[in-house]
Amino acid sequence: MVTAGLVLGGCSGHRDGDSLAVDSAVAEAARLKDDLGYRDRPRDAEHIAATEVAQEGAGDGTVGRELLAWSGRTAGSEQATIDVRFVAVVAARPGTSFGTRGHSAGRATRCYRYLLQLYRYTSYDEIDCPSVTTPAPPRAAPIPKLPDDGRERLTAALRTATPDTLAGAVRAAFPAEHITVDTTTHEGALVAAVGVPAERDCLLMVRTPDGKITSPGYDRIWLEPGETGCKTGLYVSPPR
Repeated sequence: MVTAGLVLGGCSGHRDGDSLAVDSAVAEAARLKDDLGYRDRPRDAEHIAATEVAQEGAGDGTVGRELLAWSGRTAGSEQATIDVRFVAVVAARPGTSFGTRGHSAGRATRCYRYLLQLYRYTSYDEIDCPSVTTPAPPRAAPIPKLPDDGRERLTAALRTATPDTLAGAVRAAFPAEHITVDTTTHEGALVAAVGVPAERDCLLMVRTPDGKITSPGYDRIWLEPGETGCKTGLYVSPPR
């Protein structure tokens, strides 16, 4: 639940609660835009709606969010859209003998469409609120990632591999299509990098000529788009 911050003026009089509720709904819509912010991961709209747009009802003094629709995804040049209804409820508050203004009870509803695109900041526009039933809550699909035992899998593959079998052994250890595999032999060492590029998830390991298996460090900025990526180059020819 998001609490509306209603700051009352210091002069006498009585304010309209509906007007205050409108201000609260508009402010909460802007806050959600800022929270959705810059998009740097491919995600479908349903996942974003399920994990980043809370769906909560409104009570006195609060602003509730209701998901109305979602479509598309943030991938490549594609765009995701999420429609949200904001319902603000303001409880009546009497003025005080010290001159603090009171206000009547109020309620307001505003709807907005959020536009999200990869490597862009979120934008939004106000839309007419539809007279439709709120859909079933969205469900977040699992985010592609390396397996929890990825380090153990790669260690086992490197331990028994030869230069000729390295690529096949590592791919066999990581058969999922969303995982990339890059291997090479460098100055007698077997080098393997496995990862999920879209998530900047990368496991780099090396078996040195003496049989020792290590995990060389690297600057994670090299995993960003346009950089080296999850490749054996992180070890063989690291950026300078």
